Amino acid sequence: MDATATVTPFSTLIRTASHEQHTEAETSTFMSDLLGGRLGVDAYTRYTEQLWFVYRALEEAAEALRNDPVAGPFIQPELMRSAELERDLAHLRGADWREGLEPLPATAAYAARVTECARTWPAGYIAHHYTRYLGDLSGGQIIRDKAEKTWGFERKGDGVRFYVFEQITNPAAFKRGYRELLDGVNADDLEKQRIIEECKRAFALNTAVFRELGEVFPLSA
Repeated sequence: MDATATVTPFSTLIRTASHEQHTEAETSTFMSDLLGGRLGVDAYTRYTEQLWFVYRALEEAAEALRNDPVAGPFIQPELMRSAELERDLAHLRGADWREGLEPLPATAAYAARVTECARTWPAGYIAHHYTRYLGDLSGGQIIRDKAEKTWGFERKGDGVRFYVFEQITNPAAFKRGYRELLDGVNADDLEKQRIIEECKRAFALNTAVFRELGEVFPLSA
């Protein structure tokens, strides 16, 4: 074996291995219609509601995982989104926004899987953490920009606060640091492959939410 051979970083492996599932999620009919301005603010609101259930699952587990040798390094307060989602929902739905709020079946399944991984498999939790938060820092900014322009939200104000990471002044540098955490994750090759498979599953769960949102908000023929 060539001693100079370069080992592919885990962050690269996980990104390339899940590319197909990632693309399927971000090009779903619902998201394409939302970003294309073909859906109203009610669809954006319903999407934001579903995000709250997922992030509540992610972040309710965070404190218990803070000292975990595998997941612990990924628990970073500047990423937390639940409080911002709640401010957005108060703006979108009113002060009683929790009243009658229910997850779609696909959302409930997604949140349940996040909770299961957090409780029983911290390395699997990383897969969900990665797919959500790095996506928020990247493609999520496209959604924020579109929402501001389409529905007149104040720039980086209520309604789009979920996408505004006020404590991260340099997103590009933060993402580099996050990928370094992935590269140094405390897991052997077999476990890393399991994390990759869970990452694919996370994207599939996300796609299922988009599919159900698309059924709730079908475009008129």
